[in-house]
Amino acid sequence: MVLQDGKVSQAQQVCLYGAGIRSVRGTETSYAYTMDLSEEGLTKAAKSIKAPSPLPLVGGGADTLFTPLSARERMGEGLGEAGAYRFLLDVEAKAHALDASVIRVKAYVSQRMQEVQFANSDGTTFHDFRPRTSLSVNIVMERGGKTQMGFASRMMQMGAEFFSDALIDEVVREAIQRTDFLFAASQIEGGEMPVVMAAGSSGILLHEAIGHAFEADFIRTGDSIFTGKLGQQICHPSISIVDDGTLPGDAGMLRYDDEGVPGQRTVLVHEGRLNSYLYDRISARHFGVEPTGNGRRESFRCPPIPRMRSTYMLPGEAKEEDIIRSVRRGILAESFTNGQVQIGAGDFTFFMKTGWLIENGKLTRPLRDLNIIGNGPEALRRISMVGDNLRIDHSASMCGKEGQKVAVSQGLPTVLIDKLIVG
Repeated sequence: MVLQDGKVSQAQQVCLYGAGIRSVRGTETSYAYTMDLSEEGLTKAAKSIKAPSPLPLVGGGADTLFTPLSARERMGEGLGEAGAYRFLLDVEAKAHALDASVIRVKAYVSQRMQEVQFANSDGTTFHDFRPRTSLSVNIVMERGGKTQMGFASRMMQMGAEFFSDALIDEVVREAIQRTDFLFAASQIEGGEMPVVMAAGSSGILLHEAIGHAFEADFIRTGDSIFTGKLGQQICHPSISIVDDGTLPGDAGMLRYDDEGVPGQRTVLVHEGRLNSYLYDRISARHFGVEPTGNGRRESFRCPPIPRMRSTYMLPGEAKEEDIIRSVRRGILAESFTNGQVQIGAGDFTFFMKTGWLIENGKLTRPLRDLNIIGNGPEALRRISMVGDNLRIDHSASMCGKEGQKVAVSQGLPTVLIDKLIVG
């Protein structure tokens, strides 16, 4: 549901159910899906794929295993249409009450109640319920004839318990603060300089510049710049990075991935050494290792592929103020809107929405709308200080790959990268 200027501008409720059937021969995948869950429909889908041998029926037969999903009934665990409308009205009212400069509020609320039933021909089965709820708030403020727009969002694996007055206050205040910041912010002339990545949403650096290159399908095909570097020292020993599917309520939490592998915490970089890739079953079998629980898919229409969950750097020992104090001239990057990476070369670019100019160890000027450009492995090697203030960012982050979108999160303590291009 979307609320704009006190009125619902969009509302939608959809209920979908279906089954996907996958056969794997080596690294070759054959996949089909159907929305006909009768035994006839499932058999027809199964016959349409290439299988090394006839597909066995698991768990007592199709009628026993695949029953129509009950997510429609479990929508009661969400807020409902009337509750969502009242909640969004409270969001709008809070924004206008906090700052008289607010002239427009656009708020979005979304709930996805996904129920999954899984069976593998080796006998693995599981049943899982995955609620996911998000709130996004866009604020427009006007001062002295000038307008600025800012935003904030949250997303968690929760149902109705997600909605609270405390959440409204937190997200709306963050959106207003970001918008207010833009009135005084400006741009600077670009060039190479030190960049301090603030704790939290700067974790997009790990996700885009490094995380995708650790996904084992890119390693298997030789497309990643980290191919063949397992066990090698790739950055300073003070740096350890994990991809975690066990954080309670986190958007990337998985009790089981979409290949039946239990959720787990995977150490990608341990004290500067490349320790593991992100494996699905296919890549794990190819490399002769155990899967790491990273086989994910958007829905029954899509085959699982290696995907991140919650990717973050473990805290170091430096204090944030000491990191900033060490910089003669550079920037502190605080919030971002998007990023891109070339997997093979490792080159990345991020769009920084807000930040600060650092001069002689002090924050002197608010900044906005800058590009940060670099190379993933080089940026890793150039991290010289790691803060003790790790923060997981729970903004509404969706990761796209091969036409599929899945929910993720990321985190970072404050870190100093000695040199990146700012433009």
